[in-house]
Amino acid sequence: MTAVLRRTPLHARHAELGAKLVPFAGWDMPVQYEGVRAEHDAVRTASGVFDVSHMGQIVTKGPGALAALQHLTTNDVSKIAIGGAQYGMILRPDGGIFDDIYTYRLAEDEYLTITNAANHGTDFTWFGHHAQAGAGDLEVELVDAADEYALLAVQGPTARSIVESISDGALPARFRVGRVPVAGKDVLVCGTGYTGEPGVELLIDAADAVVVFDALLEAGVAPIGLAARDTLRLEACYHLYGNDMDAGRNPIEAGLGWAVKEATGHIGHEAVAQARAESTAEVLVPFSLTEGGIPRGGNEIVGGGVVTSGTMSPTLGRGVGLAYLPRERSTVGTAFTVDVRGKHRAAVVEPRPLYQSKEL
Repeated sequence: MTAVLRRTPLHARHAELGAKLVPFAGWDMPVQYEGVRAEHDAVRTASGVFDVSHMGQIVTKGPGALAALQHLTTNDVSKIAIGGAQYGMILRPDGGIFDDIYTYRLAEDEYLTITNAANHGTDFTWFGHHAQAGAGDLEVELVDAADEYALLAVQGPTARSIVESISDGALPARFRVGRVPVAGKDVLVCGTGYTGEPGVELLIDAADAVVVFDALLEAGVAPIGLAARDTLRLEACYHLYGNDMDAGRNPIEAGLGWAVKEATGHIGHEAVAQARAESTAEVLVPFSLTEGGIPRGGNEIVGGGVVTSGTMSPTLGRGVGLAYLPRERSTVGTAFTVDVRGKHRAAVVEPRPLYQSKEL
């Protein structure tokens, strides 16, 4: 029997706008509207809005919330001020990446964690199994808030000014979070994004999603699908869970050691400390092809390694990607060869990121 796909509160609006809808992580999601190149360019030059309501949300609150999250997640949650945001991961005891997350501190003892759509159920179960071990005798409460929110990402050089034009109050700065009325609705505005451009992410009561979405479109923001979201994040060298990292990879080889603080004693800290001390056989690097071709995830690298994400970069005009390479061949400027559907294509390790916005 075919599984029934879930729908975001904006599903009908996507259909009305002519979006191509495809299955993604158990959801029926818009992959594109006008076309990937046009949508990509809209975000790089102006602004676009993505419906990412398939992402999950977990609220952790109570006197034991901080201790629980220190145990559950890799970064130092104690460093998040009220109204702050932090990137991190959830690890298995062996250091494998269970998920990558953003955590926002909403109040003294209240945190909101954003999870990946495909992992949300297992993440919440994992939190339930291990939170109290971190909190000890302190009270901690977990709430699965995924059905309460719609999530819109508004990104691009003009994104913040446009959102401000329909808001009643100043928007929080980058990596900050706060409540601001947007289009007359109470919205949790987060100064984060996944495109390499300035912008905000809007956590909205699901019942208010259409009002805010329509107000953004009327103000001149273009609707953007998941395909352009992928090309944008790849140019900015942002990881995609399931492609560039997973439970078989640890944060050190994934290049995410900066978001791991072993001193907090989080689950998997011993394995990460060992990987950091001993190094890893492979490491994730950005690259570009120096001749024609479009790399794709799963392409093998001659002499060892594999492409995890690849595309034709609309901004750079060449094939680019992320790949795991043997560490001794991972320095910037190192040449290598990618097997692209049976054809050998020359490539070179590039500095990170592949694209840098002038606005950030």
